[in-house]
Amino acid sequence: MKRPATIPSTPSTPPPSPQTFHSKTTTLRSLSSKKPRNILTNPTPTTITTTEQENPKWVPLNLSRSELYLPLTFPTGQTFRWKQTGPTQYTGVVGRSHLVSLKHLDNGDVGYHFHYTKDTGAREALLDFLNVGISLSEVWEGFKASDKRFAELAIHLGGARVLRQDPLECLIQFICSSNNNIKRISMMVDFISSLGNYLGAVGGFKFYEFPSLERLTMVSEQDLRAAGFGYRAKYIVGTVEALKSKPGGGTEWLAALRKVDLPEAIVSLCSLPGVGPKVAACIALFSLDQHHAIPVDTHVWKIATRYLLPELAGTSLTPKLHNRVADAFVRTYGKYAGWAQTLLFIAELPSQKALLNSTEEKSPNSKKRKQGGITKVLKE
Repeated sequence: MKRPATIPSTPSTPPPSPQTFHSKTTTLRSLSSKKPRNILTNPTPTTITTTEQENPKWVPLNLSRSELYLPLTFPTGQTFRWKQTGPTQYTGVVGRSHLVSLKHLDNGDVGYHFHYTKDTGAREALLDFLNVGISLSEVWEGFKASDKRFAELAIHLGGARVLRQDPLECLIQFICSSNNNIKRISMMVDFISSLGNYLGAVGGFKFYEFPSLERLTMVSEQDLRAAGFGYRAKYIVGTVEALKSKPGGGTEWLAALRKVDLPEAIVSLCSLPGVGPKVAACIALFSLDQHHAIPVDTHVWKIATRYLLPELAGTSLTPKLHNRVADAFVRTYGKYAGWAQTLLFIAELPSQKALLNSTEEKSPNSKKRKQGGITKVLKE
């Protein structure tokens, strides 16, 4: 799982348009069989008007901040397609073709507004994407009962929810994330997304349907290398070819991994070019309902050796130790261990350490907490 060094608190700068991503990438745009349709200038019955964009109607989701806190869910390395389009507003695409914004309302609820949708089932697609069938509060109560440290962190980091993404979209994103930084990952994912049908613009960002597997087969390794993908180009092309050869089709094959045990899902994903155990665990956790999948990297290793496996402190992470780390998380947190690991990682981000320390210093019991609580933990 690729993790950002900070969580943005203000809207980020819109990315360059796909045409200016690289001087040689214009050939990719010509591959599209359809001209992008700007729904804001060519409205259809399902497209919002200009007035609606300026004064959108926000529909409550009946999700409190403890169930979903957007700044701790979207910019934390789960997805690279959602953009911050307001102080506490994020915009993205769900169900392939529904362009939607989410924001925190004054009453504490999360509200949504669909900018574009071409068919029914948009709200259902959003609820599915947000994993609302799982009560975060109930899951966290179990975590807090089994781990005192988690209980202290959860007071300040509520609402960090794990998303349920489209498997193909998640797979391609995390192949791009391999040995990469957040800025480049986002540019690559934006570039690939731009090969899909255009849905509209919000907050200076353009949004597209994620391209289908058939559409991705039209992109060559040379095209992607020209766009700056480096060695990842061959992995993306190889994975697309491998998926196309799967019985019943690649998208169906990926979706079927939601029904198998985690070890089988990991082995299946690792059969694809460019997918190793860590990337496979990210895909399994964020799109395949494998809630106890643990993406083990150096960051998770440090957390594990500090709190779960202190006997391994000072040693180096090896492939043989990956399973031991994952097992330690599952023993402590159970079937939703991947959700716990996500919050524990967020707590280690520099921005969150600073926020947590600041919060503790203002607390009436700050001295007591510094001696044995969260501040001490974060400064170790």
